[in-house]
Amino acid sequence: MAFKKEEIEIIEPKDIFVGDKDAPVTLMEFGDYESEACAKVNEVVRQLLEEYEGKIRLNFRHFPLTKIHQRSLKASEAAVAAAQDGKFWEMHNILFANRRNLGTTSLKLHSKEAGVSNKKFLDDLVNATFGWQVQGDLKEGINRGVKDVPAFFINDEPFVGKPTFENLSKAIDAALKKTKKKPAAKSTAKQRA
Repeated sequence: MAFKKEEIEIIEPKDIFVGDKDAPVTLMEFGDYESEACAKVNEVVRQLLEEYEGKIRLNFRHFPLTKIHQRSLKASEAAVAAAQDGKFWEMHNILFANRRNLGTTSLKLHSKEAGVSNKKFLDDLVNATFGWQVQGDLKEGINRGVKDVPAFFINDEPFVGKPTFENLSKAIDAALKKTKKKPAAKSTAKQRA
């Protein structure tokens, strides 16, 4: 009797968003959970999501700087594992809050705090079940020219400058203006046809 192998669909980081799914502006961040700068900018991003509610959505992509942050790779894998349980953002914020405490045992405790109920969470971490997804993010970041974190893209355009609330707000406002102009041009073309 042959057994059919169970296919498990993995939710990829590129498909995980917070914010309105129909928002006109997508903010993509490449980051590292052990990075002090990323932890600080996480607070800025939370403010932006509140300020621009309904207008922006965030996609966090993993870019662990493993040469200086030895635990960042496993932390990223833990976030992807939590995503499979619908708890990515809870885990994401807990990881930044505990960025100096990201050993495997701590990650298991953080997952409980985030509300992850997967009994295989620790096995998944030990076996690097979600390592390919993190590596995929890393490759995409490199292909996009990311060299350091945090790195942002707004509607796929690289954000240049210090990622402060003020600077990111200006870039988001500019992107919102662009998105408002595009539909108007399309509707004018339709009217002429």
